[in-house]
Amino acid sequence: MIKHTVRKGETLFIIAQKYGISLSSLLAANPNIKNPSLIRPGQVVNVPKAAPQRTIVIPRESYGYNEMVSDLETLRESYPFIKVDSIGTTVMGRSIPVVRIGQGKKEVHYNGSFHANEWITTLLLMKFVEVYAKAYVSGKKIGTFNIKSLFDSVSLWVVPMVNPDGVQLVQGKIDTNSSTFANALRINRGSRDFSGWKANIRGVDLNDQFPAYWETEVSRRASSGPSPRDYTGTAPLSEPEARAMAEFTRAHNFRLVSAFHTQGEEIYWGYRGFEPNESQQIVNRFIEVSGYEAVRYVESDAGYKDWFIQEWRRPGFTVECGHGINPLPISQFWEIWGKVIGIFLMGMYV
Repeated sequence: MIKHTVRKGETLFIIAQKYGISLSSLLAANPNIKNPSLIRPGQVVNVPKAAPQRTIVIPRESYGYNEMVSDLETLRESYPFIKVDSIGTTVMGRSIPVVRIGQGKKEVHYNGSFHANEWITTLLLMKFVEVYAKAYVSGKKIGTFNIKSLFDSVSLWVVPMVNPDGVQLVQGKIDTNSSTFANALRINRGSRDFSGWKANIRGVDLNDQFPAYWETEVSRRASSGPSPRDYTGTAPLSEPEARAMAEFTRAHNFRLVSAFHTQGEEIYWGYRGFEPNESQQIVNRFIEVSGYEAVRYVESDAGYKDWFIQEWRRPGFTVECGHGINPLPISQFWEIWGKVIGIFLMGMYV
């Protein structure tokens, strides 16, 4: 970030041209300037660096927590209007990042990697943050979507990786000498193949942790103790990752939430009749841009979108990306991307 002292006769447009950036990017870096025509000589304005030509978020098989954190720092440096914070910490003490992009009153939330072996959803969300930021700075549309208009009207909050410990375990990036790993190994019946692991590091399925008919979900699940998948825990929100998500959600006024999972190319949009009528209209728009199939009800409770719909009576969605067996191979990334980018954009537009 450069500090520029305004000279006599300079306007924000002239300053933006001088540094080779767009006026919208300059305004985004100076939210305190309410009237761009009233800047005065001697005033100091923040000038962001020009948008990087190189790609920051690169899809690759080894994309885990550390790669995400590094990319978030680079994105924040490259696009100063991207805000990065934390919603809490994991069992192992890792910070759970949240990204804000946009400055509108309407709040929308997306999340990924509730399930450890669905880490490709983190990459999808991270790539979208980069593409969205680059389009905003360049003043370009994405398809038919006016990005400046979306940026000005919507604040998008993204939690790219709800389950960092689990993702690191699946990718073989956990300290194998730790007691935490030893416990996970016992839960996994001694196998070091964690590719089927969905839970957090303690063997609790984070998407079975929310107080939406949780007791019913307990009776439905076969797992009575910590497991690589489908164990509900001892109580709703017993796990720090689930509590962090609940507290984060309560602290905002989200108009819509979408949780991105894999796989099946389906969008779950209803919950026990609590969903508002507009949810069907919205999911129909999602289908138009993605080709995915809409599913209203399934025999499942205690999920994040279930809880959101139940508590707020607002649109909530679980988007199952791609086809195959989890973890989906990175070779599917661009095929999935071509379908879900429309969902990302439409979720802010509707």
